[in-house]
Amino acid sequence: MILTKEFKFDAAHKLAWHEGKCKNLHGHTYKLQVFVSGKVNENGIIIDFYELKKIVSEKVLEKLDHSNLNDIIDNPTAENIVIWIWEQLRDSLNLSELKLWETDTSFVSYTGSD
Repeated sequence: MILTKEFKFDAAHKLAWHEGKCKNLHGHTYKLQVFVSGKVNENGIIIDFYELKKIVSEKVLEKLDHSNLNDIIDNPTAENIVIWIWEQLRDSLNLSELKLWETDTSFVSYTGSD
């Protein structure tokens, strides 16, 4: 079974190599979906939604929300951001997938393999 919880955070970044607008500092409201897989336990859940929210908040959102991503992640493309998030969460959660939206119509999906 796979359980999913969605989060949002605001952050800024710039891509020095980019030839378009992304070369300049700008911000996004990112949407993150965290997919956790596992068996249903004796309480009828994979993981408590509150516990999942606490883990993601402490390990990811408190670091990224209202930040300049360039201060945290080298070359903060959507692809590199989602890999960074995976690295922060993988020891605490049985992740099956992460999806990170940079805009309403553009997102990256990551399952832990490069």
